[in-house]
Amino acid sequence: MATALGSLAVFTVATTVLSIPAYAVDNIESADAPDLTSVKAKIDAKNYTGALEELRGLAEDTQQADVYNLLGFTLRKTGDYKTALTYYTKALEMQPDHKAAHEYLGELYVETGDMAKANEQLATLGKLCPQGCEELEDLQKAIATKVTK
Repeated sequence: MATALGSLAVFTVATTVLSIPAYAVDNIESADAPDLTSVKAKIDAKNYTGALEELRGLAEDTQQADVYNLLGFTLRKTGDYKTALTYYTKALEMQPDHKAAHEYLGELYVETGDMAKANEQLATLGKLCPQGCEELEDLQKAIATKVTK
């Protein structure tokens, strides 16, 4: 009996661990995302030019919300708000509940001074994360920082 229970416990833990999706980037939301480890490393190093090159290549081969979201993020970080908006929009058209895209789009609106639209993204994240989430907290901080400046 003890052996059977032990085997059941191991099976339960193994299936639980295996069912948790592992993503190359901490905010990747799709199981079908390409390996974005290299892109994330470039973004972390603030090598936005290198990240853009790699992401553009990926976008040619893969129409995927996480790729479009990171393209938007990287473009926003280089100051290309108009093109960033295009990619965030594409990401959200493909995956309307993409929390990171809502956060980053809200941050774009904060950076461009459109606080009404930033707050719309915050409200959407509030609905997507009723118990809270990192994306909601990050956008709240961005809005609070902009409002208090």
